Amino acid sequence: MSDLGILIVKLGSLFTGLVEVYIWVVIIAALLSFVNPDPNNPIVQFLYRVTQPAYRLVRRFIRTDFNGLDIAPLVIIIGLQVVIIFMSYLLNLLATLV
Repeated sequence: MSDLGILIVKLGSLFTGLVEVYIWVVIIAALLSFVNPDPNNPIVQFLYRVTQPAYRLVRRFIRTDFNGLDIAPLVIIIGLQVVIIFMSYLLNLLATLV
């Protein structure tokens, strides 16, 4: 594998790591929604600001409220896992071709 191929694989690893961090942020925000935390807490505000745009995007296209249970975080996590698998495959293929 060439130096460019190694660079592509490393950038793919960085992208995968960032997406995995966001998945954990979504999981933490979903778990916090069960305990109804203080909305003035800076951590809760940060989690709300980071996750709500993705929730709105999912809710625009899919009905996510089933009997009081919001499945938007689950849809986001599954979607991001698909993105990770697809991008890893494409970047590894590209790295072997270069």
